[in-house]
Amino acid sequence: MRILITNDDGINAPGLAVLQAIAHEIAGPNGEVWTVAPAFEQSGVAHMISYTHPTMIAKLGQRRFAAEGSPADCVLAGLYDVMEGAPPDLVLSGVNRGNNSAENIVYSGTVGGAMEAALQHLPAIALSQFMGPANMKLDNPFEAAAVHGARIIRDLLDKAIWDNADYRLFYNVNFPAVAANDVKGVKVAKQGYRHGAGFGLEPQISPSGRKFLWVKGGKQDLTSGPDTDGEANLQGYISVTPLRADMTAHDTLADLQSRLNREGHG
Repeated sequence: MRILITNDDGINAPGLAVLQAIAHEIAGPNGEVWTVAPAFEQSGVAHMISYTHPTMIAKLGQRRFAAEGSPADCVLAGLYDVMEGAPPDLVLSGVNRGNNSAENIVYSGTVGGAMEAALQHLPAIALSQFMGPANMKLDNPFEAAAVHGARIIRDLLDKAIWDNADYRLFYNVNFPAVAANDVKGVKVAKQGYRHGAGFGLEPQISPSGRKFLWVKGGKQDLTSGPDTDGEANLQGYISVTPLRADMTAHDTLADLQSRLNREGHG
């Protein structure tokens, strides 16, 4: 198996090293793992692509490249430059430092990389490691992902739905903030929403007198509701959430059409 990996924390991030080990285990002794990751941290860039300026890419080692761009840029670089003519069988993005559950999915560059792979009609999985008091002081805070990651990916490859829709399915996996032995299991969960955890701004005045705005995130240990990804993570479970890039609110289509067809609207 040929696997392309990327992330949003940058080419030197410890989570990428964890993912590389996972990918080598999945690929097997005769497989290949190719890395194309951002030269610098790209957290929070979502599915951004560098449409208005070029992306510089540098070879750092065998099958290892750094690109001055977003995770989605890195996937494109992998497909159309680094691995041109021989696309990967699987794209993995992560392992992100911090959770990409609930509303974080919308902002996540990790998820954005997997989304671009899915839009390129390739199987893709995003992986993130929740951080908290129970794992931050471990020798390896990514222990849950490192121990359980390969098994989860194998299960998804063997048992999950992999369709060929225009907006094809891809998967978002979040590991809980616990030691590997304390992981309770796996839950398939919908995307949740943490009330009060949204982003805000904090203004600061620099020594030169100029005003700067810092983006601030909210608390991550808030409930995201029953049967959701964030709640599963807080309970010690690995969450698996099927995603599509299709952003249509399908549940409102018929009602909206009915409202617009009422008298006075044609």
